[in-house]
Amino acid sequence: MVKVITYGTYDLLHYGHIRLLERAKALGDYLIVGVTADGFDQARGKINVQQSLMERVEAVKATGLADEIVVEEYEGQKIDDIRRLGVDIFTVGSDWKGHFDYLNEYCKVVYLDRTQGVSSSEIRAEKRELRIGLVGESPLLNKFEHESHYVNGVSISGVCTQDGTDLSEELHKLPLYTNKLEELLDASDAIYIVSHPTKHYEQVKAALLAGKHVLCESPICIGVKDYEELLSIADKQKLILADSLKTAYATAYNRMLLLVKSGIIGEVKSVDSICTSLSDLERRSGKPTPNTWNSICAWGPTAMLPIFQLLGTEYVSKQIASHLIADHFDTFTKIAFVYPSAVASLKVGKGVKSEGELIISGTKGYVYVPAPWWKTEYFEVRYENPADNKRYFYQLDGEGIRYELVSFIKAIQKGGNSYLETTISKSIITIINNFYHNQRLSI
Repeated sequence: MVKVITYGTYDLLHYGHIRLLERAKALGDYLIVGVTADGFDQARGKINVQQSLMERVEAVKATGLADEIVVEEYEGQKIDDIRRLGVDIFTVGSDWKGHFDYLNEYCKVVYLDRTQGVSSSEIRAEKRELRIGLVGESPLLNKFEHESHYVNGVSISGVCTQDGTDLSEELHKLPLYTNKLEELLDASDAIYIVSHPTKHYEQVKAALLAGKHVLCESPICIGVKDYEELLSIADKQKLILADSLKTAYATAYNRMLLLVKSGIIGEVKSVDSICTSLSDLERRSGKPTPNTWNSICAWGPTAMLPIFQLLGTEYVSKQIASHLIADHFDTFTKIAFVYPSAVASLKVGKGVKSEGELIISGTKGYVYVPAPWWKTEYFEVRYENPADNKRYFYQLDGEGIRYELVSFIKAIQKGGNSYLETTISKSIITIINNFYHNQRLSI
């Protein structure tokens, strides 16, 4: 019996895929199809996949052409699969010609011509051509524009800012709407907002009322009632209103959450999260300007993310303590949460520096994520016996922005919710609202 193996993502399975599988099947007696896992695709920079792994596996299975299906999860797996499964022929599309010649050492390699004029990338681009306008005064606009090039079917329609001081050369090539949000809205299908948090409510509301989807740097606003109003408008307009929290979309962070929720460290009893930076204040000689984000807004949403995602939002009590140098500008804030059967703490700072680590303590062990944990590619699961410790590595590209953008687009296409639950967004805003209404200790 001649065994043949081929690999692919098989996203939005189309005639070209089926034709390639048919020709691969004809090379032998038994066809094995490798479907790439989401994490492996992301590691290769293929982050605009529309369907989940299970959806893609089921689509391949439904063709009736695969005698066996395997999931490709790591670099070098092809050699392992060929050896383990006794494969005689490896085949793949001719656009990879020469790339897999090294496999000739283990089996015969055959490159098949692809069906012309059919491409998943083109299908994805046609399905979600989206013009995104940028709003705000932040170097994050430059990163967002750069990362947008990694996602099919996206274009940046322009920038609405006060003076354009922090804009890159690429952004200066785009239409610049100086304090003219309405004009940018007319030229856009969706808006990314990274202005000062006190401006978010009015800008988000204007965009939603204009019929535009919104991706806004968290916090979306600093008032709970304002947030509820914005959610209501988005719902009535059938629009997506999503928090922009890059960490929530990072591969390592998501894998860590899944492991913890699976019980790998037992029952979670404590979450300690620290996020600090000094750059903004140092650049401005230690004095905040009207556009400088305070600690609770700049780092609070990120620091609260693992706490609320692991322990939930139904805490019994909380205590907020801040060091202020100006009205509502905290150089440092510490928050302690008490849950029915757990505790949590966070430290955030724009003028105080600390080790930016995340520690999740459980009844069997703990997870340690080193600084800067919010954009980590690595974490450890540690136990009483060090010999049982495990390390996990996952590549992070673009600080998670490109993954966040893909998730935002998927939500728009499918008419569903964004990745981050509204209950978590509301809880983040509630804490920030408490801070602004002086429900804290000043130190």
